[in-house]
Amino acid sequence: MVLGMGLSGNHLKMQAQEAAQILKSGGLVAYPTESFYGLAADVENETAITHLFRVKKREAGEPVLLLIPSVESLMRYAENVPETAKRLMDAFWPGGLTLVFKARKDVSTLLTAGTGKIGIRLSSHPVAMALAQAVGSAITGTSANISGESPCNTSRGVEQALGNSVDRILDGGETPGQKPSTVLDVTPWPHRVLREGLIETKVLLPYCELVN
Repeated sequence: MVLGMGLSGNHLKMQAQEAAQILKSGGLVAYPTESFYGLAADVENETAITHLFRVKKREAGEPVLLLIPSVESLMRYAENVPETAKRLMDAFWPGGLTLVFKARKDVSTLLTAGTGKIGIRLSSHPVAMALAQAVGSAITGTSANISGESPCNTSRGVEQALGNSVDRILDGGETPGQKPSTVLDVTPWPHRVLREGLIETKVLLPYCELVN
């Protein structure tokens, strides 16, 4: 089911709460972000995560990033947060920067792909943020499409790509598309850009040292 998401506070909150119940029941929800549409599953439900991989036709050895509801919730998933990461969070969160941390031992290996690391972001999109806050914990932030195919920037695109495999699509209109989030691994020093996206590497340089 596709639901239009008016951005008025009460309507957004109500729809996000309904979608959160779907996630807590093991379902999947597509939602808009500041780049493309994402696909949410309950990160503490391995059956739901496995279903997400099946729907996306994604290899099990590929990690999945998380969107968190608040900076305060970060330590539920990250083992530690370097000082440079704190500066980066102050500068670029909420927004298009995914930071890769050493994962806590209770984070599913399905999400880390056995790397011991987890990518985490605080989204600036009101619908993505409302959904994570309604759940009260992290949600998966993988793109809502078949792996290897182009990501979707409309709810109709998600419908065409994934069909009835998604239990709810929160329609926030057309998203900007173009680029995904930038992914920066803050576990090594110097830090390493794994993917350049919404935030250019040169913009990160004043905040930390990067591997060439």
